[in-house]
Amino acid sequence: MCGRYAASASADRLVETFEVDEVVAPGPDPAPWLLPRWNIAPTDPVAVVMERAGKQNGEVTRRLAGLRWGLVPSWSKGPKSQAPLINARLETVTEKPSFRKPMASRRCILPADGYYEWYALTEPDGSPVLTPRGKPSKQPFYIHPVSGPMVMAGLYEYWRDPSKPPEDEDAWVVSTCIITTRAIDELGHIHDRMPVQLEPGRIDAWLDPTLTDAAAAVQLLHLPEPGEMTAHAVSTAVNTVKNDGPELVQPLPDEDFVQEGLL
Repeated sequence: MCGRYAASASADRLVETFEVDEVVAPGPDPAPWLLPRWNIAPTDPVAVVMERAGKQNGEVTRRLAGLRWGLVPSWSKGPKSQAPLINARLETVTEKPSFRKPMASRRCILPADGYYEWYALTEPDGSPVLTPRGKPSKQPFYIHPVSGPMVMAGLYEYWRDPSKPPEDEDAWVVSTCIITTRAIDELGHIHDRMPVQLEPGRIDAWLDPTLTDAAAAVQLLHLPEPGEMTAHAVSTAVNTVKNDGPELVQPLPDEDFVQEGLL
């Protein structure tokens, strides 16, 4: 699972890196999702790169847009009818009704610096470490590429509010999710899932809306190999969604956290 992540690249950097034709950012300037953030959470608007064909001329353009993190299937009753679908499992992404059609033609990428996962702490005898309130104590970890940005593979979908006319901008919710897979061994002890990524040379093909063979699209995905990713413990300040800032990704001093096999 990927339930929180950091993305600090500027809009200009994203436009240059991913050769974006158009930035779709109605509303305040700058749009909140274009600002550097280190604690992005489900239902937040997030920056995605996607390609769409124009309704009038059919010309495909690459866009940088802010979508709701938590995919809302087109056939659902709406964003509040179910828990946000923030992740899609690679193993079933071509089969599940919520993801099957987006996987065939509505693919995107979510640029990131890295993501967070929480590890359940244990006592020497294997029993869980408990908080003063009696709940399992969990240590957050920041996981990121050893070098370069992280390009997470995602899907997007359109949902229309049937109570509003289709020409009303407020009638539409455009949402996204991150594709995940089984974590590589060196990260699996922290969490058993991790985001799937795209290598630079395969981004064009992944975004291409004319590629409608979902099985072929799956073959474009990159599963990080040993040595590509690294992780370190960070402050529990990241647990609170309202906290934000580059200090959240800073390594926790070793003397503040010692768990055998993790540091």
